Amino acid sequence: MTSSTSTTDSTDLVLHALADSAAALDALLSAVGQLTDADLAGPSPLDGWTRGHVLSHVAGIGGAMLGQTQAAERGEVVPVYASQEARNAGIEAGSGRTVAEHLAVLGALGDDLAQAWPEPGSPLWDAPSGYRGGPLSGCLLAWWREVRIHSVDALAGTSPAVGYETWDDTLCVHLRAFLAVRLPDGVSADDIAGDPRDVTAWLAGRVPAAPLGTDLPELGPWPSALPAR
Repeated sequence: MTSSTSTTDSTDLVLHALADSAAALDALLSAVGQLTDADLAGPSPLDGWTRGHVLSHVAGIGGAMLGQTQAAERGEVVPVYASQEARNAGIEAGSGRTVAEHLAVLGALGDDLAQAWPEPGSPLWDAPSGYRGGPLSGCLLAWWREVRIHSVDALAGTSPAVGYETWDDTLCVHLRAFLAVRLPDGVSADDIAGDPRDVTAWLAGRVPAAPLGTDLPELGPWPSALPAR
């Protein structure tokens, strides 16, 4: 009974992540379409990155997860990125795209991902991947996290902006579990006083809508995309 329930829960999360990541990308495309090239050259909340850098990163991580899906279909396991240097170079190379170019790249990516993800319930979701040494389902969850989080980053300071209110309860619960490794030993997200969505934003390294207090612990690094050693 436990195994069956676990499988059902996993399938439900995959279904939700498939739908919500697609909705997130559609909303991002709609908002970016209202910006100018000058807007994209403006600074994002991420140190050293313009809005164009953020959008380039979204395209890069989406393309990397697409590659993981295609590799799984071939029965192969490949690295998420050729190297950290290649990842960084790709982000930089795409950062100067025009609005039209970003829309074209991200729109094509959305179409490719929709075609490439396995059907819900497919055993391929359990196939090994190069992302954190885990199954292909983890690649979908990574894409879901990235597109939702970075939509906020890319559109901060613009109109229309996208805020943390677009993170639904399922995503927030998932993010708090995924990012719990950033907390010191003996501390859990439940120990942090504040609205759960604000706690989630803080765990993700973003500024919450409402202050959480002055005694917050120092967060560790973001969980690496590389396999745990």
